[in-house]
Amino acid sequence: MEIEERQAQFIQQFVEQASAIDGGPASSPSLARLVVESTSHPSVFSFGEILALPNLLQVQGTENSAYVDLLKLFAYGTWKDYKGKSSVLPQLKPHQIVKLKQLTVLTVAETSKVVSYNTLLEELEFSNVRELEDFLIDECLYAGIIKGKLDQSKRCFQIEFAAGRDLVPGELEAVIETAKNWLATSDNLLPLIEDKIRQANEMDQLEKQHQMDVKENIEIARKNLHSNGHPDISSPRFLDDGDLDNQDERFHYKKTTKARRSTGGRSATRYTRM
Repeated sequence: MEIEERQAQFIQQFVEQASAIDGGPASSPSLARLVVESTSHPSVFSFGEILALPNLLQVQGTENSAYVDLLKLFAYGTWKDYKGKSSVLPQLKPHQIVKLKQLTVLTVAETSKVVSYNTLLEELEFSNVRELEDFLIDECLYAGIIKGKLDQSKRCFQIEFAAGRDLVPGELEAVIETAKNWLATSDNLLPLIEDKIRQANEMDQLEKQHQMDVKENIEIARKNLHSNGHPDISSPRFLDDGDLDNQDERFHYKKTTKARRSTGGRSATRYTRM
């Protein structure tokens, strides 16, 4: 969003300049200057508004159409597209080359959020990884048009955010159709989700009721045992037979010990159980 807000004022300036171009032969220098300045500007990455101006559409098919074609390339194309048409397009200046490669990275980011170095090396035509990483850091990450991190061990670029590009003519209809299909699917899924939520709530209530019934039954059983003269099974004093035998044995042992000691005999130094 920051990149879109930052470039808005500059786009408006170029739109005003383009509106003054009449498309005739005498306007060739003005049109060339406009294309070079707009496609070289470090904060402009969208050219659709300029291309939509009626006077630029009138240039199509004239001797100045190559400049409009170049502007379209910056709006929708990539570095490879330019290389394939460079013979019929104006030669790019260094800043334009950087801009077109930046736009190429944005196009690649539209198809995948994890892009291999090999893919970027091929698309941007860098000779080595060092050049590629320097470009991604200096011209993409620092420029704010893309966010992510370079994974040197896996030789890939992990993308978290990428600025959007202009939509190709006719692509908007496809986007709208996709949005409509998604909305229809969402409308169909909503009742199913609501039904699942209702079932989950019912199961939760049944489980809570079951726990309450169990506790109530335990309390009733406890009261019945107490009323019938049975000891409380929850009392810590309720012991099994083995525990009773052990307590009885300890009782006899103490008695024997006391009796042996009460004799006062010096030889009564060994104690045995009874």
